[in-house]
Amino acid sequence: MIIIHTPDGGEPERLDAGRLRASEIQIAESNSDRPWALLKGGLVDGDITAIRVLAWVIKKRQNPTLRLSAFDPFEDEVQVKLDAKETHRYAAEMFTRYGQDPAELAGAWEELREAADDPAIADAAIKEQTEAQAPGPKEQSLSGSETPGMSISDSSPTTSATPPTTSTG
Repeated sequence: MIIIHTPDGGEPERLDAGRLRASEIQIAESNSDRPWALLKGGLVDGDITAIRVLAWVIKKRQNPTLRLSAFDPFEDEVQVKLDAKETHRYAAEMFTRYGQDPAELAGAWEELREAADDPAIADAAIKEQTEAQAPGPKEQSLSGSETPGMSISDSSPTTSATPPTTSTG
């Protein structure tokens, strides 16, 4: 997960919560009174305590004396996005869940694009899933003056649905 901290009037700061040291996890647990599993889940759920504590722990790498009480961003100054690995994992899960329903899948893809830190990675993950699940090329014979053993391949796109505009709230 990527926590993006954008202080009012400042530049966005990207904080990678995807890989923390055991000592950092212990600091986060002791300062939030929550076990690691709840903190990780809290990032996905948008829990402000999890976001704040984990962002603070990561910021301490550059500023070891930073106190939690001194890191008190406004709610709209922090957001959580999926990193590349998570984006690919969620794309696979969404295809498994919604792959049989094109309308649901289109909505899921739009939500994935919004949740991903990098929309280009989301598009690549979506393409990877749809191409991996698409049937192979069909063989069609040439009409008219056919040559025995010759055929052409049908390479039409797998979908033409435009994703609906949705809000992830």
